[in-house]
Amino acid sequence: MSSRFDSHIRRGQPITMALLIFFAIIELAIASWLTARFNQHHNFLSNAVRDRTRFIVFCSVWTIVVATLYMFAFLRASGSILASVGSHGIFLFITWVFWLSAAASITAAYSGGLSCSQHFVYCGQQNAQEGFAWILWILTTFALVMLIFRGVAASRRGDGFRGGLIA
Repeated sequence: MSSRFDSHIRRGQPITMALLIFFAIIELAIASWLTARFNQHHNFLSNAVRDRTRFIVFCSVWTIVVATLYMFAFLRASGSILASVGSHGIFLFITWVFWLSAAASITAAYSGGLSCSQHFVYCGQQNAQEGFAWILWILTTFALVMLIFRGVAASRRGDGFRGGLIA
């Protein structure tokens, strides 16, 4: 039974990390573009929008760099400490907190969202930024839930958090 799930994990972990990286690159492009425009023209809606957009740039870079590291660590040495359940748990929890904070704070800065009929500057891009932040939080939540299931399986087989994602 374990080997059946292991094959899913061998495929699923790199796919999940690749999706996180892909959407983080999109979010980085949007948030960086907005940050450049805000810095150049000083036409942000509020200081909160400006600062939270900068935080989203940080979250995107964090996700791209660390998810890439974890994806390659898993592919090259799935038994290493970097590919362990505990290590993935720390990375995914921190990333989950970052994206929850980013998505919730930018949503709050926009008072729940922007209506482009009111002619906000860069309205489409700002709505996309908010949407992709929530997508990244959902993907991270999915990865964290799957990791919890694997953590339970690792502790049942006696490996604990040092155990690998696959047996």
